[in-house]
Amino acid sequence: MARTAGGEADETGIADADAAGTEAPIRSAVRERVTLSLREALIIGRIQPGRPVTLRGLAEQLGVSPMPVREAIRGLAAERALDISESGRIAVPRMTEQRFCEILEARALLEPKAAALAAPNIGREHVRQLKQIDDAIDVSLVSGDVESYMRQNHAFHFTIYRQSRSDVFLPLVEAVWLRFGPFMRMIYGRVGTTGLVDHHKAAIRAAADGDADGLAQAILLDIREGMELIGEALEAEAALPEKKAGRSRRT
Repeated sequence: MARTAGGEADETGIADADAAGTEAPIRSAVRERVTLSLREALIIGRIQPGRPVTLRGLAEQLGVSPMPVREAIRGLAAERALDISESGRIAVPRMTEQRFCEILEARALLEPKAAALAAPNIGREHVRQLKQIDDAIDVSLVSGDVESYMRQNHAFHFTIYRQSRSDVFLPLVEAVWLRFGPFMRMIYGRVGTTGLVDHHKAAIRAAADGDADGLAQAILLDIREGMELIGEALEAEAALPEKKAGRSRRT
């Protein structure tokens, strides 16, 4: 028999049911917040390769119990964004030549297509947002603020991709970003941002004109040049252990 707040018996059990019904949405909201926070941490490279993380540490950072963190990590491991060893060690998967080439090819296939789909849906407000984000990127490049650059670069690309309104391409693109974000942050943190060149202004012009082909081309060039820089730096740092001398990288 349940009791109400006033201490009276409640034979119907409604009080208990109400409490349970309140707790479930709260748990779901916490789990969703933790998942989004960890996905963002990977995409902008806050979780970096070679630096193992712990459930307890992540839970403390996020101000939650370990349970929602554990659930989120299992989901990210299923997406191959994180590895969980038999001992429970959590880390970003090691980058290999094959993995790098596949990420590059996936980006080159998926993102220009998402951009082309987005072009007809991009309006003046979206173009204004893109210009504003690109201005912030320029500031980050000059100041060398890598985390700000990572955050703004992600915002720029996904301001475009979300307008594809595709429930197929958008999740696929995000899954790929989860895998290369940590390495992008690691490399830019070492070589700096002052030498980076992007094709964002060409993308903005194409978006403003509703030019799907032009937007797709600008995104493709942006991907290839950015990934080439990352690949060269990874190779120089021996982060691609399977790279053979004299072998050319596929594009």
